Amino acid sequence: MTSGTLSRNRKVAVAGVALSDCGRVDAATPYALHAQAARRALADSGLDRSVIDGFASAGLGTLAPIEVAEYLGLRPTWVDSTSVGGATWEVMAAHAADAIAAGRADAVLLVYGSTARADIKARRRTANLSFGARGPLQFEVPYGHTLIAKYAMAARRHMHQYGTTLEQLAQIAVQARTNAATNPDALYRTPITVDEALSGPMIADPFTKLHCCIRSDGGCAVLLVAEDRVPDLAKPPVWVLGSGTAVSHTTMSEWDDFTVSPAAVSGRLAFERAGVRPSEIDLAEIYDAFTYMTLVTLEDLGFCAKGEGGAFVGKGRLLRDGELPVNTDGGGLAACHPGMRGLFLLVEAVRQLRGESGPGRQVRKPGGGLPQLAVASGTGGWFCSSGTVVLGRG
Repeated sequence: MTSGTLSRNRKVAVAGVALSDCGRVDAATPYALHAQAARRALADSGLDRSVIDGFASAGLGTLAPIEVAEYLGLRPTWVDSTSVGGATWEVMAAHAADAIAAGRADAVLLVYGSTARADIKARRRTANLSFGARGPLQFEVPYGHTLIAKYAMAARRHMHQYGTTLEQLAQIAVQARTNAATNPDALYRTPITVDEALSGPMIADPFTKLHCCIRSDGGCAVLLVAEDRVPDLAKPPVWVLGSGTAVSHTTMSEWDDFTVSPAAVSGRLAFERAGVRPSEIDLAEIYDAFTYMTLVTLEDLGFCAKGEGGAFVGKGRLLRDGELPVNTDGGGLAACHPGMRGLFLLVEAVRQLRGESGPGRQVRKPGGGLPQLAVASGTGGWFCSSGTVVLGRG
């Protein structure tokens, strides 16, 4: 073999997906949510736990993912603990798919769980305003440059440069809440208006409360397998067609353009490797810690031109029955956001492609058919990292 050539080139399928209990979960530990989600994903796949030889987890334990694997009773021979914020899970999925394609693993379990809301309510922890004050961050944190302030600055730049309005950003929150209204797992299901989104308490100018993600508890799991396992699955496979990853910056002074996220790179790579165009995608699950994240990621993935995101998100385009359904479960703005939400994007995309979302929740193509292609794009840090995965029906 030449350098970099894979020894095998197997197709990779999503075999099982599941959520743990989500929303308000006061009586469970994060470890318990990991276990609950893992058991449910295995049951969803129809496979036995003995097939799992790969494991990926981040965000819990001193030696993640070793502690979580031990808690689950797993002894994997392939592991990944990549931690790049909310994009972690799309990046991990890309790593796992590469490992499976190369024959280094047959079945990789990705699992996450967090009781961020419950821990704060019980005063086991406090809310974090930043990720720390060491390294490059020492030049920003002392001046009150919090995590949310970084996103707010980027949004303001887009508004200045392209004329994007607060009303357009508010439309994203309104449509997310509308999508959440029929999702029984969503924490907030009551519809909101643009005026309500604009008039709420100011968190970081220009973001009012409803422009920001919710804080919840919850976990989820995704099982990826080699095509050899597909005949044993309980349900039709959803295939991993292509993926891409990218990083951008840590300090804001090193960010070349506040209006361009690393999804511009990860998305291009994912679509090229999948052999599809953005115009062919039937639904998109996008990391939405703040409304601006949705807008700029839509631009950078190629669903509209740079600077046109404000106009694009209007007229109900992101609704479940809109031109491009986005965050069909309600997203982090309404459904669930326990921390690093990226794995939830993959779960929702797979369920929609399988046609499992039920009346009032299921995305349909014009004519009534099921969606064929979906993209999940996670963002980490303050637009520091991005992972994009393109999925397709079997």
